[in-house]
Order: sequence, then C-alpha cells, then structure tokens
Amino acid sequence: MDVSRVNEYIESFYSLINKEEKIENLSQNLKVGVDLGTANIVISVLDENNKPITGMLYPASVVRDGLVVDYIKAVEIVKKLKLRIEKMLGVNLEYSATAVPPGTIDGNAKVIANVIEAAEMEVIKIIDEPTAAAKVLGIMDGVVVDVGGGTTGISILKDGKVIHTADEPTGGVHMSLVLAGSYNISFDEAEKMKKDRRREKEIFHVVRPVIEKMVSIVKKHIEGYSIDKIYVVGGACSFAQFENIFSNKLGIETVKPKRPLLVTPLGIAQSCEK
Repeated sequence: MDVSRVNEYIESFYSLINKEEKIENLSQNLKVGVDLGTANIVISVLDENNKPITGMLYPASVVRDGLVVDYIKAVEIVKKLKLRIEKMLGVNLEYSATAVPPGTIDGNAKVIANVIEAAEMEVIKIIDEPTAAAKVLGIMDGVVVDVGGGTTGISILKDGKVIHTADEPTGGVHMSLVLAGSYNISFDEAEKMKKDRRREKEIFHVVRPVIEKMVSIVKKHIEGYSIDKIYVVGGACSFAQFENIFSNKLGIETVKPKRPLLVTPLGIAQSCEK
C-alpha cells in the first residue's frame, strides 16, 4: 500500500464532504456508493476514474450490528442526502453500490438494498465492507479489518482474491457502553466523550479492553494463514494508538490510513460498475 497516495486520496474526498456547492462539467458515468453504518450514513460520488466529486455524511443510528433497525428513518435520510447531492450536481443519481458486513451478503443485504431503492436508486452491486476498503488501499495480500460501530469485519486477501471473511459483534458501540458504565453517564454522552480528541489519552485506557477483544477476534480468524500485514479501517479505529495494540499483541505490522472512517465508503463507490 502506498500510504501517502491513499491518504491524499482520502483527504481529497474529506475536503468535499457536506459542501453544498454547484458542480459543473461532470463525468457522464458517475459512481455512487451508499454506506449505511452504525454511527453514520455516507454517500460517496466519484467520476469514472474514481476521482471524488462530492459526498454527504450524516450521523445516524438506524443500523445496529449490521442490521437495519429503523427502516423508515434510514430511507428518509438516504433520500434527503441524495436530493441534496442531486441539487449540487444538476443530475439524478440513478444507480449505486452498497456494502454489508462479511457473512451477511445473502441475508441483510436485501434489506440494505431495499432502503436504497426506496430512496429511488437502483443497487447494482453489493460487496462486503472490508473488501470495499481493500479496493481503496490497493492491496493484493494481507488482512483488512473494518472496525465499525457494531461489528469487526475481517477479510483475508491472497493474490487479490478474498479467501476468508468473518464478522463479529464488537465495535464502537461497545466502546461507548464501556465509557458509559465507567463514568456513570448516558450512552449519548459517552458517544460524545469518545469523539473528544482532547480526552483521547484518558479515554483510550478505558476502552483498551474492547480493542484487545477485537485483537482476539482477528487472531482467531487468521490462525493457519501466513499474514505479513494487517490494515485497519473504520470510524472506531480512529484512536491514535489503536493500530499499536494490534501490532504489539499480534506481532504483525498493522497499518491505519488517515481518516479511516472514509475508506470503506470510497471503496463502495469504486465498486459501482455495471
């Protein structure tokens, strides 16, 4: 992985998020990705060469552990974000790709697709989240760990092909639950505390056991495979020392790109090809 190239690419997308400005001279073949996450809904729009055009991010709790728990609200948010993007672009978004946690392609994928199609976009591709991230990272071999709000997803790649996937329920929500219990505060207050970078060092020691549980999940699934490098993405791995826990506990180099929350949404959009 070319870390500087990947970080520059992600940063170019980040600079465009929620900036409602008119965009002209568009590519004829836009790629759209819809990421229904546990903590955020992200819509990414790329041109035919995968250059970021625009994007929308909206905090939402309509998904839990990879399952849609508020269908009506999810449709409402996706439709609202879609209309805002269409107003900027002056075109209708007719197609999109989306992603689900590993192991849920045949189950929850249908519900996720229904949400997007109820917002008047045809879903032309559904992939698993770590595989979407791997497209952005540009890797052929290694392990991609997508640490989301509700789950930790794992994809093992060999020669560009996914040879193993897994998903288990430990993520950012569990960090917030630990914080809420430790500080005797509400879950919503714990969520805000978790995102307060001024308190990161203090908070990290409290949530460290949750991160170590994620390490144990990954360790279980990579046993028997020859792994040289692990790549971590997802909003819940944003702590500065997150990847160091993985490296130290597993003895495997662990890499985290800048703004890991945005890696999977970009990969989803890259996958939007007929």
